[in-house]
Amino acid sequence: MTSPRSRAARPSGRSAARPSGRSAARPSGRSAARSPGRSAARSPGRRAGVLLAVVVLATGLAACGGGKDGGGGDDPTKVLAAAKQQLDDTPGVRLSLRTKALPEGVDGILDATGVGTHAPAFKGEIKVLFNGLSATVPIVAVGGKVYAKLPFSGNGFDPINPDDYGAPDPAGLLDPDTGVATWLTAATGVEKGKQSRNGKQVLTDYTGTVPGEAVAAVIPSANKAAGFPATFSLDGDGRLVSADITGPFYTGKEPVAYTLGLSDYGTDQEITAP
Repeated sequence: MTSPRSRAARPSGRSAARPSGRSAARPSGRSAARSPGRSAARSPGRRAGVLLAVVVLATGLAACGGGKDGGGGDDPTKVLAAAKQQLDDTPGVRLSLRTKALPEGVDGILDATGVGTHAPAFKGEIKVLFNGLSATVPIVAVGGKVYAKLPFSGNGFDPINPDDYGAPDPAGLLDPDTGVATWLTAATGVEKGKQSRNGKQVLTDYTGTVPGEAVAAVIPSANKAAGFPATFSLDGDGRLVSADITGPFYTGKEPVAYTLGLSDYGTDQEITAP
């Protein structure tokens, strides 16, 4: 009679072999083999990840915190003087000079955009307000003369006197002695201002007051006896990229704000008379 024995033996055999075998092999094997391996493998990776995050954060903070000072150190006056030198040294730039509006009854320049060189020369467009009407005309200024393609003339480019339109000779905008660069060194009470980001550029502002004589050398209608508050924005290489200047550009009228923009330093373009 084997069935009672067999039934009595099988449960004890299974109970003794399987539970104890699994318990002895799997938990202790995983704990002994995997845990130290994971700990040993992950620790250097985690440390590298933390180090990389710190480096990226530090780099980002440095980029937002500024860049080169253009050789002027911490002295705002020297920084602007270095920016003037860079503008004087470049063969040419793309520039703009614009205002949103002119006082009622005033003839003058609303917008000028183009390429200026130290030839001196300028080629671009100027938008002027004259007798209550605005017009944008192609302009070439070179060799001491200014040529404009006037609307309805049908004669191509004609010589003009920019004073008749309340506009400056655009070829003189980059003149080292009388152009916009002189505003940088003529400014008084210069202070370093805030920093801002313009796309990939980090710009640093410098504020000051430009004497009317320096402003009138660029825009003849400006009041020579007045002071013109200005904000100059320099890029990380210490180059002037924009300037906001406000004041009495037109006698007896409310102040006007002009914005000067400069880009493409190093432009070398030959400009000839039309």
